[in-house]
Amino acid sequence: MDKLKFTELNLSQEILKAVTDMGFEEASPIQSLAIPKMIEGVDIIGQAQTGTGKTAAFGIPILEKISPKEKKVQALIMCPTRELAIQVAEELKSLSKYKRGINIVPVYGGQPIVRQMSVLNKGAHIVIGTPGRIIDHIERKTIKLDNTKIVVLDEADEMLDMGFRDDIELILKNLPEQKQTAFFSATMPREFLSLTKKYQKNPINIKVVHEKLTVPQIEQLYCEVREHQKLEALARCIDMADAKLSLVFCNTKRRVDEVTAQLQVRGYSADAIHGDMNQTQRDRVMDKFRNCKIEILVATDVAARGIDVDDVDAVFNFDIPQDIESYVHRIGRTGRAGRTGKAYSFVAGKDIYKIRDIQRYTKVNIKRMPVPSLADVENIRISSFMEKLKETLKKNTFEKYVSKIESLITDNTTSVDVAAALFEMMLQVENPEKHEDIDMSVNYRERDFFRDKNIKQRNSRNKRNRHGREEGMSRLFINIGKNKKVKAGDFVGAIAGEAGMNGDLVGAIDIFDKYTFVDVPQEYEQKVINALNNSNIKGNKVKVEKAQGR
Repeated sequence: MDKLKFTELNLSQEILKAVTDMGFEEASPIQSLAIPKMIEGVDIIGQAQTGTGKTAAFGIPILEKISPKEKKVQALIMCPTRELAIQVAEELKSLSKYKRGINIVPVYGGQPIVRQMSVLNKGAHIVIGTPGRIIDHIERKTIKLDNTKIVVLDEADEMLDMGFRDDIELILKNLPEQKQTAFFSATMPREFLSLTKKYQKNPINIKVVHEKLTVPQIEQLYCEVREHQKLEALARCIDMADAKLSLVFCNTKRRVDEVTAQLQVRGYSADAIHGDMNQTQRDRVMDKFRNCKIEILVATDVAARGIDVDDVDAVFNFDIPQDIESYVHRIGRTGRAGRTGKAYSFVAGKDIYKIRDIQRYTKVNIKRMPVPSLADVENIRISSFMEKLKETLKKNTFEKYVSKIESLITDNTTSVDVAAALFEMMLQVENPEKHEDIDMSVNYRERDFFRDKNIKQRNSRNKRNRHGREEGMSRLFINIGKNKKVKAGDFVGAIAGEAGMNGDLVGAIDIFDKYTFVDVPQEYEQKVINALNNSNIKGNKVKVEKAQGR
């Protein structure tokens, strides 16, 4: 089925804002089907596995129906394990961040019950827990279900397999007659169906099954990194892959702009495509990608729908997608027309659970790989250049240069010395250094010298008018400079991240001791000023205004 955008689901502004913060552009199939029905108040049977986005499918309608002023349990969610209960509670807290006064309490075994009782006594609107611990609280009268309007069974088949049938029924019998129910299960065993008949009223069946991978020639890999190390890991893996065309996927439009800007200032041929661009802009970027005028396209899932290019050699998941279908669609962009391809995913923190879910339900092994070291990248560059050199030697079209080389050979310099020197020079020209020399296992704050060198080289070529700026550009004054340890890349990253402008549109950057001048396209002038004013660049609050005169 076609996915719906969250803006099409008639949700409150608070939920829409939270969804945007979480990086969701559109609803997954289970969300598109379940959210409208649950908001209507209909009982549902949802057949969906982990990784389909079902937590938000029942969590969003629950949050829309909660009355914060009523300090009673209005929704109850049962889960088979403490880990799932915690995960569901965390996601609901993220979804409710702009809905004030909603108290979400997870209860499960292994945590002191006294601590849970203390939190429950303050008034819980939503309780999420394992059946055994919920019953414990019911018996202690620390959870009262008299006002519960919605009950959810999450992964019901797992709970039944674990022997929770009697506990589930005991809890359901304690609930009011008038309530809404939503039972979710990956499979439909007879025991589960008997529960639905006994405790649900005219339920609607919603079924979402995972797509199967049909691209076995794709090698799938993942790297475990910290969030702030993703960009460096991406850069190294791009060089290791040595791909003709690559796709980089991010979960949000803002992240697409940030990653594109950072790749560009590191010297990569990259551009962005996402939902905020008009069709003309998208078509222009896609033409450049198809014709190999850019090597790396950074995109969101929605914008990537129209990408149909057979020569994509590698896909990089900068962010892990929210559902498994999106992962399948992303990596399917490579390995087309009988070709092989590679898919890399960068996993930070709890994303490792998403990778495990993807492996579990797609039945494909995603291999863990270390982030390539600088030595690994260097070796790949050397090997690649050696292959090109062998091809040139086979062609034997270099006769006119032989005498030039012979003139360099002396008693102290051999032909091997000359060849090695040329080798070093050519490697530097063909593939200038793009990486920070860091240990990927530790925190780092060193900026990339060569990234700033690339910007300065570009700026030196810019055509200036008599006011010191490029034609068609506005010159902005920013109140920080070298004494704050800022570099050109810091300004490009801030403009791309805060103003949503592609980094390659930034013009000249002149950094002085106490202030900086930056050129931006005239049409972006006010947007950049508004976005950067009172923002922080490298920990410094900045003031931005249009520069006066030279």
